[in-house]
Amino acid sequence: MGVLNVTPDSFSDGGVHFDPSVALKRARQMIERGAAIIDVGGESTKPNAEPVNAATEQDRVLPIVEALAKSKDTIISIDTYRADTARLAVKAGAHIVNDVWGCQREPDIARVAADTGAGLVIMNTRRDREVLSDLLEDAAQFLRKSLEIAKAAAVRPEQILLDPGFGFAPSIDHDIPILRELERLHELGFPLLVGTSRKRFLGAITGREADQRGAATAATSVVARQKGAAIFRVHDIEVNKDALAVADAVIDPENAP
Repeated sequence: MGVLNVTPDSFSDGGVHFDPSVALKRARQMIERGAAIIDVGGESTKPNAEPVNAATEQDRVLPIVEALAKSKDTIISIDTYRADTARLAVKAGAHIVNDVWGCQREPDIARVAADTGAGLVIMNTRRDREVLSDLLEDAAQFLRKSLEIAKAAAVRPEQILLDPGFGFAPSIDHDIPILRELERLHELGFPLLVGTSRKRFLGAITGREADQRGAATAATSVVARQKGAAIFRVHDIEVNKDALAVADAVIDPENAP
């Protein structure tokens, strides 16, 4: 899953793809490099980001979704917590709704997935709430609540992906423990999507700026793959794709040359 932030202020690429023509060029580049999914976002989710209203978000993302939808071989994800934005994006051609608030900020977003058949990424966030000392149990509890919302909206199980929420915490100290025990979330029974790409904890480990964390991201992708993660949301496609190819060859000899 390639990250396409159509924003002026995202943490690692804010403003880089804000112009629609540049955003589309970047999307096509990621597809050529091996991205199967393009995740389009119109509001920064970095800590203390300036919020935008729904109209601004929609003005940013809908033209990109419509343009990408003309290519029938690209899976499109809309990165939003707003039900209205999600509904409009799916109507414009998006196939997946990726909600960083796990259906708990606007529960009607689950109804969008149910009504349209779109995939639904339910992410755990540790922002603006109390967090248990056992971070994996904390994530599981949050995600169980989200899954109840999805079930009540009649979202089918096969539509759902779970995201443990790397980076969405009050402290970067939360991320390594979650990666270390990621396999515990399989008890919930859904495929896992991980989004470690260029996150702050990688900068703390390596000392590198956000746009120089591709190799560090690839290392986390390999660890997450070994622990059963299925989808990887990244900025740097090639290095992660190559790293995951090696991981798969080790995990399953049938994938080896």
